[in-house]
Amino acid sequence: MRARWRCLALLLLLGLGGAAAAEEDPYLWLEEVQGERALAWVREQQQAAEQALQARPGQAALAEGLREVLASPQRLAPAQQLGEQLYNFWRDAAHPRGLWRRTTLASYRSAAPQWQTVLDLDRLAQEEGERWVWGGASCLPPQARRCLLSLSRGGGDAHVLREFDTVSGRFVDVAAGGFALPEAKGGASWVDADTLSVYTDFGPGSMTASGYPRQVRLWKRGTPLAQAPVLFEAGTDDVGMWTWADDAPGRATHLIERRTSFFAGEQYLLRAGRLVKLPKPDDASATPFGDQLLIELRSDWEVGGRRHAAGSLLAIALERFLAGGRQFQTLFAPTPGSALQSHTVLRSAVLLLRMDDVKQRLSEWRYTQGRWRARALPTGELGSLSVTALAGQRSDRYLLTRSDFLTPATLELAEAGRDARQTLQQLPAFFDASSHAVEQLHARSRDGTAVPYFIVKPRGVPPPAGGWPSLLYGYGGFEISMKPGYSGVLGRGWLSQGGVYVLANLRGGGEFGPRWHQAALREHRQRSFDDFIAVAEDLIARGITSPKRLGIMGGSLGGLLTSVALVQRPELFGAVVSQVPLTDMRRYHRLLAGASWIEEYGNPDLPEQWAYISKYSPYHNSQAGVVYPRVLYTSSTRDDRVHPAHARKMVARLQAQGHEVLYWENTEGGHAGAATIEQQVKLWALSYGFLAEQLMR
Repeated sequence: MRARWRCLALLLLLGLGGAAAAEEDPYLWLEEVQGERALAWVREQQQAAEQALQARPGQAALAEGLREVLASPQRLAPAQQLGEQLYNFWRDAAHPRGLWRRTTLASYRSAAPQWQTVLDLDRLAQEEGERWVWGGASCLPPQARRCLLSLSRGGGDAHVLREFDTVSGRFVDVAAGGFALPEAKGGASWVDADTLSVYTDFGPGSMTASGYPRQVRLWKRGTPLAQAPVLFEAGTDDVGMWTWADDAPGRATHLIERRTSFFAGEQYLLRAGRLVKLPKPDDASATPFGDQLLIELRSDWEVGGRRHAAGSLLAIALERFLAGGRQFQTLFAPTPGSALQSHTVLRSAVLLLRMDDVKQRLSEWRYTQGRWRARALPTGELGSLSVTALAGQRSDRYLLTRSDFLTPATLELAEAGRDARQTLQQLPAFFDASSHAVEQLHARSRDGTAVPYFIVKPRGVPPPAGGWPSLLYGYGGFEISMKPGYSGVLGRGWLSQGGVYVLANLRGGGEFGPRWHQAALREHRQRSFDDFIAVAEDLIARGITSPKRLGIMGGSLGGLLTSVALVQRPELFGAVVSQVPLTDMRRYHRLLAGASWIEEYGNPDLPEQWAYISKYSPYHNSQAGVVYPRVLYTSSTRDDRVHPAHARKMVARLQAQGHEVLYWENTEGGHAGAATIEQQVKLWALSYGFLAEQLMR
């Protein structure tokens, strides 16, 4: 049955059954990203949006305030240790495309680190006539002299890969044997100094229906890429292939990952040129740690005489596991109110970040004398934590970022085995938070489920008549958690203007682990929308706000969320901002990376699945004659993940139906919507200016 379903899905993805949809859609021409007619329409819309919003009183001051935040030299500068030095990528007003720079650990720990520029992206873009956007670096351990740099044109997911010498400060000439890959959604990992495992577009037939590589090849320096032997080949209906490696001294591990769907797949160890499959559940993920293997579960697993719950983190000796052993030690087991958010491997410890009722806690686990032992780490009562290994498994040092809605983030240097941490940097207070308070509340969704949400509001002051101007933000998908965190942009753009901010923790997210996510998958997607609507209704019922003063915002899947809320319950809202959204759920799987999300939303080419998708697809459910709040849609021409046609077509349809809609599309920026500080300033100034105009009158 599964094979037959895949065959049918593939045929439909290739076009069978699509003619009727094409005949029904008058705006297919807007799917031509660089089409002359489409771009002329985009320019007209962009000009209209800017004219409507930039003339607003106070708009120039708003933009300048946001510029002070986004271009501030006091921003945090997280670093990654490569070899003996620490590297950081930095943008400021003088370097809008950014600097890749480095310093020593001693300097990084000082009050004023001294940075050396390794690569000036603005200069490179000017010399090469390209709008380069930084995509990261992968360096060959342990010296990290040779690195693979990812550069995208305009900020899309597709990028070029070029070998760089950090000693000479130059790219390695291809004629001299330097590695280079043309623009594609893909990448490579170091196997050794002269070998890469490569996943990229190798030509016709080498990409999946989702637009990702389906082959991994071993590429030897000095040989043609086309002649590199295929190490593994996935199916065309898989999501794609990836490779990655850790660089633990004396025990480096190279992994090949085949994703059969967004949340499931196979993992292989690369050993002496051969692949060794890890016999784990398909939807579990494995991480090597020394001679141990960590396995995180997304569904229940009955094995070795025990039942391990979805959301658990298990540990076992790697070789014992490969030999058939299934007696695990449990590092984390979920409860109804708790979930594992991440685990970070260091040289001799594993850091576990858990969430209890959307509040985070950190613990350190060590494997000694044949057993795992844990200790809690003091982190205070701040609302959001982020952990990054400073040098992967080559060190026990890590960076800890802490913040909440009202407390500027701090960046701290820590080390496994020690409680003491050094505060390296702290954001300045970009807005006066002393008059605000944070409260966690719960709404009851349509089916009775309690949905938590945070509200940032004036301290000790009752709401005025008609309530406060309020902005509700949500996401609700892909097991991604929404957490309290400090944002100078939000503070300057909204809170300091008199607005209230609300963050909803919807089903579909990861706040309560896999079960919370899976509760809103496919045919249950409406639950996430119901949760969002329930929070809006709860805010109104409590008198915190009123429909004419309640705005909503979301991006990507959150853009779908806000568009659904617009169409299903327009009377609840006074303004909608939808950024890089999905809207056309009939064709989403045919556009760019959309096919990779079928596990999340379902396949609209299967009648029984389109039956439930069609009920919420915003593009198909908007109507003339209904009073909708004013809407601002934003997108990016260079977004090669969520096609800009989703926003374009929704705007065109709403306008044709007589609704008041503004549209602003940035020419670059990828899925982030902006590639430089000035582009970010314009995006957020337009968004918050629009909300202020609609909700604060």
